[in-house]
Amino acid sequence: MLQDLHIENIAVIEKADITFTGGLNVLTGETGAGKSIIIDALFAVMGARTSRELVRTGADKALATAVFTSSKTEAWLSENEISSDGELILQRRISEDGKSSCRICGLPVTAAQMRELSGLLIDIHGQNDGLRLMDETRHREYLDAFGEYKEILEEYKTAYRQYEELNKEIRTLSMNEEERARLSESLKIMTEELESANLREGEEAELSARRELLHSSEKLTESLNTAYDALYGADESAVSLADRAAAETARAARYCAELSEAEKTITDASLMLRDAAETIRDLLDTLDFSPEEYDRIETRLAYLRRLSKKYGGDEAELIQKLEKARQRLEELEYSDDILCKMTVRLNEQKREVQEKAKKLTNARRKAASELESKIEAELAGLSMPFVSFLVDITPVQSEDGFNSAGGDEIKFLISANKGEKPGPISKIASGGELSRIMLAMKNVFSEKDEIETLVFDEIDTGVSGIAAQRVGEKLAELSRKKQVLCVTHLPQIAAMADTHFRIEKSERDGRTYTSVTVLDREGRKRELARLHGGDNITQNTLISAEEQLEAAEKFKRNL
Repeated sequence: MLQDLHIENIAVIEKADITFTGGLNVLTGETGAGKSIIIDALFAVMGARTSRELVRTGADKALATAVFTSSKTEAWLSENEISSDGELILQRRISEDGKSSCRICGLPVTAAQMRELSGLLIDIHGQNDGLRLMDETRHREYLDAFGEYKEILEEYKTAYRQYEELNKEIRTLSMNEEERARLSESLKIMTEELESANLREGEEAELSARRELLHSSEKLTESLNTAYDALYGADESAVSLADRAAAETARAARYCAELSEAEKTITDASLMLRDAAETIRDLLDTLDFSPEEYDRIETRLAYLRRLSKKYGGDEAELIQKLEKARQRLEELEYSDDILCKMTVRLNEQKREVQEKAKKLTNARRKAASELESKIEAELAGLSMPFVSFLVDITPVQSEDGFNSAGGDEIKFLISANKGEKPGPISKIASGGELSRIMLAMKNVFSEKDEIETLVFDEIDTGVSGIAAQRVGEKLAELSRKKQVLCVTHLPQIAAMADTHFRIEKSERDGRTYTSVTVLDREGRKRELARLHGGDNITQNTLISAEEQLEAAEKFKRNL
């Protein structure tokens, strides 16, 4: 459930703190007062795309913070290594240059992570939902979301992926003779060249190091010879001097025992100097400069680099490409046999896909029948008693008779009036009917999902009179199962509120400010009167508003 929403410097709202309750929360106010900004703030903390236009003029940043309570997010929080003390705090900060940052319970997260978590917490119905409902390509998604056959759907998708992979392999093998000959010749040239190269992983790095050594061999040899002579080769070398010092110290130690340790230290130093001299001598032995060796290394390096440039990659990658080329040549050589076997496998897989598609179709038809009856029952309660809602399921028009989503084309059809033939929602439904159909679907789907908070923005589009009354009653019913937030202009809906907020715009010192106020009983009465008659609030409109509140309370007591 959404507990609190803090808004700071978003559009005309300088600062607002809104505490929501369970049940039906209604937001009303004049057009342009800032009701949509509340929705924008919620979208922001849901990880939606934001822009610098959200930041209030003159402010360096905007901030939206939402506090939720939910027991349905433990798995997600654990998977993302986020701890919570029972409250989930989602925060979005937008800077004046348009950049934004997201935090969940104080930890930095990506917008994608915020979208994932908020998708478990809140669902906002706006104008785009109506557009999606008119988009027939999305009707299958609605039915699949309603139906309880996710395992059947996943089994189908797995079988279809395997079928497509086989199809792809067969298409690769099923080339004409000219293409096959051309590819075969190209692969032969490649394998012959890479095989003759006798490639060895790491060879280029070794050769480069050896070449660098040889390149500096003259100066290196000179330095090493000088060092060797100083250590061991010269008559007065460091080793000979150390040996002489060790012998004299040993002789002196006969008369002064304290010199024994010094004698040992000098002897050890002499041995270490000998070891260093041997290391230098061994290295000198490898530096026998040979112009021929240098040329061989240069030639080999140039060859390796040409192969790398031609085929791409280092020695290890070239070795892998050689192995793949050999395999591909073998496939081409025996492609007819392989193709025959794969075609048999493809046909077997196709039959499996068709069987699973049939199983999926049966599950969809069962779910469609249930959805039809539930939607019609909901719409009857929304002053559409003669509506006929039909889920039209027809075979996919394709060569295979199926696609990645199954073997069905799915369209929602309605007949709004008795005796009329059902037709596409986009052509039949008016704005008010579309809003009610969407509300009916949300109400039906809410029985199956675990999202605890539903937000309705512009659910009253095109609705008035008795239909508006029924929409209000339906929202009140829904709010007994879910927390509901609704932005509305209709008194029939506002009267059903458990908590009523008034959004009001004012001017001060040449700036525009929007405030959010929780209305008491008297405030609600005056707001309903305003929704009925505008500025012309009379005693009669106030009496009418009071009667409307009493009627709404009586209706809610009987839920």
